[in-house]
Amino acid sequence: MDIALTEDQRDCLQELINVAMGQASDKLARYLETFVHLDVPYIELVSSQGLPIVFAEKYAGGNVSVVSQGFYGNEGIRGESLLIYSLDNAKEVASLLGYEPEEASENEQLADISSILTTTFLNGLAEQIENQMSYSAPRLVSSINKSLDTHLEQLSFNWELALKVDISYQVTDFSFNCDMVLLIPGEAIQNIQAVLDRILEDY
Repeated sequence: MDIALTEDQRDCLQELINVAMGQASDKLARYLETFVHLDVPYIELVSSQGLPIVFAEKYAGGNVSVVSQGFYGNEGIRGESLLIYSLDNAKEVASLLGYEPEEASENEQLADISSILTTTFLNGLAEQIENQMSYSAPRLVSSINKSLDTHLEQLSFNWELALKVDISYQVTDFSFNCDMVLLIPGEAIQNIQAVLDRILEDY
């Protein structure tokens, strides 16, 4: 499959993502009553063969937890959201969320903060493209128990090429940061290209 975003499509998607991530960070900042720093999101096309290498290079030497959640919209928009924390940072989530010791399991804590970031971001993106998203149940993957490579291979879609969007959130007051990676695979890339073209035509 030969897919490439045009410069206009990339700029349009970048703007949509900027707005959606701003909404998600604002919600998290209000919830935590602190400042959330955002880096400029990075968009690229990756192959299924190359993705494990990208992850291995970025997260080499550190144990991470990943909350993985599928999303499905109208017009064939679908993909997987991966919210990635280092295990050291994952331990900060309880204090971030104001939980008392033993009040909630680590899985519940990560699911809660993932819900704030992932669903707020995707709902913000869906609203801008006049779409509606539904979500699978979040799945927690720990690199201690299962490699990210294995998880990526077991995702519910088969694909050769995916649109990958990297977003980094940093909560400086709590020394907490996490990465959100969106993977939009195969034909869903062409479907989102059609949506982007429609938006560009309207302007």
